[in-house]
Amino acid sequence: MDGRTDGRTTDGRTFPPLMLLGRLGGVDLKRRHKKFQPRVRVWKLKEEQTCEEYKSMVRDKVEQEKWKHLDVNEHWHKMKKIIMETAQHICGMSKGPCRHKETWCWNEEVPEAVREKKIKYRKRKRENSKEAWMEYKKCKQSAKRVISSAKEKKQKECASDLNDPEHQNEIFRMAKQMVRKDRI
Repeated sequence: MDGRTDGRTTDGRTFPPLMLLGRLGGVDLKRRHKKFQPRVRVWKLKEEQTCEEYKSMVRDKVEQEKWKHLDVNEHWHKMKKIIMETAQHICGMSKGPCRHKETWCWNEEVPEAVREKKIKYRKRKRENSKEAWMEYKKCKQSAKRVISSAKEKKQKECASDLNDPEHQNEIFRMAKQMVRKDRI
């Protein structure tokens, strides 16, 4: 390059106009929330009674259908329709995302510390003074200490429960939640 830029290229020192507006090549960089997609509750098929009811209903519907003179694709689509409709009827659909997610390491002290920190933050934003900033900074540090001590306590508790079969499912639940939040 000869050092000139027409706004469409980047040489490390200049930025195209779209990047300055928070966009990269016409793609919005802001994270968008995905709309919830209801799903069939297929995990209910693990229950023996539900599974038997599902199998019998699928058998009945397959026997009632007329399968002659169908090509492979039509046969497949009919079978898929029977399986999906039966699963929806027997198992039901999920209603929405979980609204009560639990932070795995929080105890009674952590929400209070976080609430206090949020109050100080709002005060700092409202007043914009040095005293408000120092109060917020102290409160933020104490909240971090409370959270780290709660995490440490919960990790020790989980480590002691690893061999206990009663708490195994709880450990798996917390691990799944941590993976979802990219904490591991």
